Amino acid sequence: MLNGKKIIVVMPAYNAALTLAKTVGEIPRDIVDEILLVDDASSDETVDLASKLGLKVFRHEHNFGYGRNQKTCYREALQHEADIVIMVHPDYQYSPNLIVPMAGMIAYGEYDVVMGSRILGNGAIDGGMPRYKYVANRFLTLFQNILIGQKLSEYHTGFRAFRREVIEKLPLRENSDDFVFDNQMIAQAVFAGYRIGEISCPTRYFEEASSIDFRRSVTYGLGVVVTSLKFRLHRWNIVRSRLFRERGQRLLPTYYREVPPEPEKLNWTEKQS
Repeated sequence: MLNGKKIIVVMPAYNAALTLAKTVGEIPRDIVDEILLVDDASSDETVDLASKLGLKVFRHEHNFGYGRNQKTCYREALQHEADIVIMVHPDYQYSPNLIVPMAGMIAYGEYDVVMGSRILGNGAIDGGMPRYKYVANRFLTLFQNILIGQKLSEYHTGFRAFRREVIEKLPLRENSDDFVFDNQMIAQAVFAGYRIGEISCPTRYFEEASSIDFRRSVTYGLGVVVTSLKFRLHRWNIVRSRLFRERGQRLLPTYYREVPPEPEKLNWTEKQS
């Protein structure tokens, strides 16, 4: 806990066995109360390893996509009475050490949403981000800042923290089950008037880390453009979008199962052999 707030880390996972233990080993357990991992029908040992590490594990019956994975993560975080929910990718692209300052920015009432930005500072390219992704990131961020009226450095990070109320009130069920879910959720938070803060986060691109290919990056980019246009048209009352309706659907039904815990757990700091 931090300032009396229960902190839950959620990890949307897919074939993350190679990096999971290293990521979990850096999560600050002195303030994090629980870690929930949702597996999107991985074909590797992600579920078994997560259970041995002592995480609470949920497994999708089928591969539904990154967006659906997050919906499950947030649904379970609410069920487990989280006050602050922090999404950490288990692929070690983002530093778990930043959980403490991110949680603090919410726990002490400064922000409702906090994002770990890879663009603040000058380390994105040095950290291995492909140049075409860097250029696309900057262009799409500029485009969105203009259309939705913000001054964020990045909309495309996967390292995010939320106050409970944000997850409860946003119509997350209306969002895509694919990668553009991330962008839609931030647009919804802006539309609803929540306070969004950023913190500089080091960039880590390496062979074992997950990354979408060029084709899916293009699909994501088009989805970002469409999301921004829907935001502006809805704000102008020209075309109403389900993404920004106050009565939009918030929670999903159960389509997954909890994985029973392993009787013998690995030490948190134990690295995968």
